[in-house]
Amino acid sequence: MTSQAPIHLATRGSKLALTQTRRVIARLRQCWLEVAFEVVVIRTTGDRVQVGGKGLFTKELEEALLQGRADLAVHSAKDLPTEPAVGAAELLIACYPERTDPRDALALSERLCQPTGAGLEALPEGAQVGTSSPRRQAQLRHARPDLSFVDLRGNLDTRLRKLAQQGLDAVVLAAAGLSRLGLRGLDARLLPLEVCLPAAGQGALAVEARRGDERVLKLLAPLDNHEVRLTVTAERACLRELQCGCQTPVAAHAWLEGEEVVMRGVVASPDGERLVRAQAQGPMKEPQAIGKRLAAELLAAGADRILREIGGRGA
Repeated sequence: MTSQAPIHLATRGSKLALTQTRRVIARLRQCWLEVAFEVVVIRTTGDRVQVGGKGLFTKELEEALLQGRADLAVHSAKDLPTEPAVGAAELLIACYPERTDPRDALALSERLCQPTGAGLEALPEGAQVGTSSPRRQAQLRHARPDLSFVDLRGNLDTRLRKLAQQGLDAVVLAAAGLSRLGLRGLDARLLPLEVCLPAAGQGALAVEARRGDERVLKLLAPLDNHEVRLTVTAERACLRELQCGCQTPVAAHAWLEGEEVVMRGVVASPDGERLVRAQAQGPMKEPQAIGKRLAAELLAAGADRILREIGGRGA
C-alpha cells in the first residue's frame, strides 16, 4: 500500500474533534504502518450557527465523503442522526473504535469550595448551571427544581471559558470530552446515571465511510469494537423508533451483562416535572430489537403523550 494515495479523514476543527481524529489515526497506524493518513478539517453548520437541528455537525463531513474529498469521517456518535443527513444509501458507519465514560459531568466554578466527591448536591440553592441540552436540563430540573439554567453553546473549551466569564456556578459536559482532552485539573463531578442518563452514543466515536470502498473498509475493520457497536446500535434504534428530534429531552444508554444487552431510557417534559423511565434487555445478537422494545416501553409508560405535547415525535 506504500504507493497508494493517503487516506483522508474528515473532521470538525474543534480541539476535541481534532484530538479524537488523531486518536483514530494513531490506532490505524498501529495496524497499518505503511499507510499515510491526512486530516481534512471541515467547518460544519453547527460550528457556524450553533442552533438545534438534525445533522448540524455531520452533514458537511458526509458531503466530503460523497464528493471524494475525504475517505472517512470521524464523528462523536451522539452527533449522528439516526440516518445520515445526506447519502443514506452510499454511506455506512464502518467502525465504532472506542467508548469512553458515557456519563455527564458537572464542572464547578472555582469559587465553589466543595468536598471531594460531592456532585449535584454541591450546588447552592438557585445555582446557575450552563447547558443548552434539553435532555440535561430536563433531568437536572427533575432532580433539582431550584436550579436556574443558562443557555450555553459552543465547543467544549468555549463552554468551559464561559463558566468563568459569565459567573456561572457550573456547566454540564460530557465526561468523555473532558477525558480525551486530558483536563485533569478541572473540578468536574460525574453525574450518576440515575440522575442524568446520557444521550444515545455519548462517549463513543463513529467512523463513517463509503459503501463499497473496500480499501478503507479493510483499514477500519480492526478498529471496530464489537461491544460498542452492539450498545450504540441499540441506543440509536431506540431513538429511531421514538421518532424524536435532537432537541427533545430523550436519553438512552445500553451496556452488556453476560450475553445480553441491557438498556435504560428516559423521556422527560422540558420543565422536568414529568419524567418517564423504562428498561429493556435481550440477547446481544438483537440490539435493534432491544432498542425498539425500550422505545415501546417508554411510549406505553407515558412518553408518547410527552413527545406529542412538545412536538417531539416525527420532528
